[in-house]
Amino acid sequence: MNINAADKGPLIDANRWRRYQITFTTLFSKEVTRFSRIWIQTILPSAITTTLYFVIFGRLIGDRIGPMEGLAYIDFIVPGLVLMAVITNAYSNVVSSFYSSKFSRYIEELLVSPAPNWVILAGYVAGGVARGLLVGIVVLIVAAFFTSFSIHNIGVTFLILLLTAILFSLGGFINAIYANSFDDISIVPTFVLAPLTYLGGVFYSIELLPQPWQTLSLANPILYMINAFRYGLLGVSDIPLGFAFLIIAIFIAALGYYSLSLLRRGIGIKQ
Repeated sequence: MNINAADKGPLIDANRWRRYQITFTTLFSKEVTRFSRIWIQTILPSAITTTLYFVIFGRLIGDRIGPMEGLAYIDFIVPGLVLMAVITNAYSNVVSSFYSSKFSRYIEELLVSPAPNWVILAGYVAGGVARGLLVGIVVLIVAAFFTSFSIHNIGVTFLILLLTAILFSLGGFINAIYANSFDDISIVPTFVLAPLTYLGGVFYSIELLPQPWQTLSLANPILYMINAFRYGLLGVSDIPLGFAFLIIAIFIAALGYYSLSLLRRGIGIKQ
């Protein structure tokens, strides 16, 4: 019995998607295994750092500062500290892993495989998201020992955690593509991410800032993530929730498109 091309179509599509799934699963499991094996370096430091923040800023300094937007200061800083850990870990996981694949030259095996670029990107980003979410949950557990907050809106809380991890995983991917040495992968976290995070409302409300600094702060994308997450956890925000989601979605779309464009053109890889 002869089978024409139209009859083979669904089978071919199924096989192709099966290959895509295997590629994605392999990349994702590799990423999770990589950061899980060295959890003392990837997970534990965030828990220790957060504990120090709560002890120093929450207990020792927080009592002197007093309430912030009707909340105890130690409760107010919880969302910022959680997101700060998510941002750092999602970003660093992807930038270190993808640059290592360039340095070791095994990225070339992926590029010549039949897997499309979006599957490769999704695998690395998913690994960064997994680490970011895991560390975020660990930090929330640590926060529960120091504060008495209750989650105001669990849907918003989880969605912001997820979108933030995706956004900065994409950022780490772009950094890794352009990096030419291991020193290059630390430049952006040190000189861009750290200042933006600390100036994004982690420890204060932007309502406290005088003009023009209050207006200038609105150009910081991390401000929208922290305030949306603060709404999800505590029910307060300096930024309208819908607008915060819009800004985050725009940045994810822009970085995702740019990442795929860089992969397609082979920037920093096909050299």
